Amino acid sequence: MAAKVAGVTNKLFVSNLPWTVAHKELKNYFSQFGFVSSSYVAFDLKTGMSRGFGFVTFSNKKETIAAMNMETHILEGNRIYVKQFQSAASHF
Repeated sequence: MAAKVAGVTNKLFVSNLPWTVAHKELKNYFSQFGFVSSSYVAFDLKTGMSRGFGFVTFSNKKETIAAMNMETHILEGNRIYVKQFQSAASHF
């Protein structure tokens, strides 16, 4: 579970990932903002192809905010979109 600090989780939802990006590439890209404690890219179990989204978890709030505040993220030629992860449970 992502750590919460003053309403900000350290986990980000990342979308529009190129099909060539796996966990390692996602982690390497986001390491420019600080220590990435985990990265995950969703893959289709039947085809093995990327589903185009994933998650990145940082070790602290400062790093998470730095990544969210960057206006444009480009990874392997694609513009990727980053927003704070919110679990379904946080809506109750």
